[in-house]
Formats: sequence, C-alpha cells, structure tokens
Amino acid sequence: MEKRLKELPKLAKEAKKESQKYFARLKKRTPKRLDYLMQELHEEEFKKTDCLECGNCCKTTSPIFTNIDVDRISKSLKMKAAAFTEKYLLRDEDDFLVLKTAPCAFFDESDNSCFIYDVRPKACAEYPHTNRKKFIGITDLTIDNTEVCPAAYRIVENLKKRLPLEGNKKVKHS
Repeated sequence: MEKRLKELPKLAKEAKKESQKYFARLKKRTPKRLDYLMQELHEEEFKKTDCLECGNCCKTTSPIFTNIDVDRISKSLKMKAAAFTEKYLLRDEDDFLVLKTAPCAFFDESDNSCFIYDVRPKACAEYPHTNRKKFIGITDLTIDNTEVCPAAYRIVENLKKRLPLEGNKKVKHS
C-alpha cells in the first residue's frame, strides 16, 4: 500500500488534465444515469477497498467541520464547542473550519483507525464523495481527491472507461 500511495500523486497529476477535459465535456452533456453509474462504481470499488489499509485522507487532508459536526463531536468528548474549536480547529482562507494539524488529531496511526469514528464529521463519513447525488457538481473536488485517495482515482479512471466521451476529437477525412 505504501508504494501505491507514493505513486498516487504522480499518477493523479498525470491524469489531471485528461480528467478536467473529460468532466468539462461531461458537464456539457450530463447523462441522466451519471449518479447511478457513480453509485455503482463507488460500490464496486469499496467492495475491494479497505480504508483502514490506507488512511491517507486522515494523514494528509482535513475535512470541513460544520457547526453540527462541532456540536456532536464536542459533546461526545465532553467538551464545550468553543473549547473544542479552539483546541483542534482553525478557519481557512475560504472561511471553513478545518483541522489545525495533519495527520488528524483523532487518527490512530498504529492501525489507521479514528478515535471519533462514530461521531466523525459528515465530510469524513462521505469521503471520497464519489457516490454523492448530483455528482457533476463536485467534479473539481473529485479530481483533487484522486491525488489523496486511491479509490477515488480508480473510480474516476473506471468512469472514463465505462462512459467514454468522444468530444472534440478531430476526424481525418481522406
């Protein structure tokens, strides 16, 4: 797994322009079945992917914490929401609440588990968001996630195979 994780950013960067063009074409003519196809690809991938073998998202990125997340997690930790926020979170340049540190303060590196799994942020529970309704609206986020999550990378690559787009290819006339 470590070897694949080291190769992932390079693979994702190499596929990034192609993925951006692919999703730009897909946005122009979004198939009605796209959300169903994404759900199917997501389910197929996660039948064979165990996030506990990887944990790269927890090691390298921060989810966005909503106020509801903060209230739920702080209550679980028997802390006041303000104290939880002060200890663990900060506002990023987009004014979102995110973790102060990476890896995540709640991540157990010994087994890639989460100390607050049952009350984790909604963004963590839904990650990598490849089965979300109205998927076409989060393609930029998905491309970013392919650099962090091997499953997201494979889902996008499988989507390109399952739903090929001809697009603007020039046809040679003889």
